[in-house]
Parts: sequence; C-alpha cells; structure tokens
Amino acid sequence: QVQLVESGGGLVQAGGSLRLSCAASGRTFSTYGKGWFRQAPGKEREFVAAISWSGDNTRIADSVKGRFTISRDNGKNTVYLQMNDLKPEDTAVYYCAADLGYSRIAAGTADYWGQGTQVTVSS
Repeated sequence: QVQLVESGGGLVQAGGSLRLSCAASGRTFSTYGKGWFRQAPGKEREFVAAISWSGDNTRIADSVKGRFTISRDNGKNTVYLQMNDLKPEDTAVYYCAADLGYSRIAAGTADYWGQGTQVTVSS
C-alpha cells in the first residue's frame, strides 16, 4: 500500500514559519517528482511547489516565491516545504503529491496524494 503522510502543519502567527514534511511508504519514491499543493475553504486546489527526483529542478508558485522553499531527502523518502513569512492568505490544507513526471506536478496533477495537513495563519 502506497502512502504519503504529511506532518508539520499547525497554527502560526503572521510572519512566522513552519516546515511541512511528507514521508512516503509502501514504495521507493526516490525516482519520483514530488510537490505540494494547497486548498483553502471555498477555493480550488492550488499548485505550490514541485521538485524533480534529483532535486536539481524546482518550481515555485508566484504567490509564494521568495517565502517558500521545497527540498527532498531521498535517503529518508521525504520531501519538505519550508514556509517563511507566512501570511493569513496562506491558510489552507496542504497536500503532498508524487508522480514520475515532475512536469505533471508543476502542471497541477499527480498519481499519488497525501491526506493533507492544516496550516492556519492568524493575523
């Protein structure tokens, strides 16, 4: 059974930081592209960041560029999203995704999804 499990969400004040983690189990995702999406109440799912299997290529959404960073540790089968200078508009459920195609994630789709972790930013 393939699982992507997110952690690290929570409540933080505006200007604060959080680091989300996504651990994969059930198979080795070291050759998969990985990414993060988010969905706020009443809004469509939004692409946040993607990283290629090697980590050499990353793509960050304009809405979070300069504040969020994506990284991965293939030895731990884990991808991270470092979120700095958080704003109330960053409040959403954040989802981890994995796909053989890094470009597919950057385009908004993926074969594997986690259950999501809530991030709430208070003003």
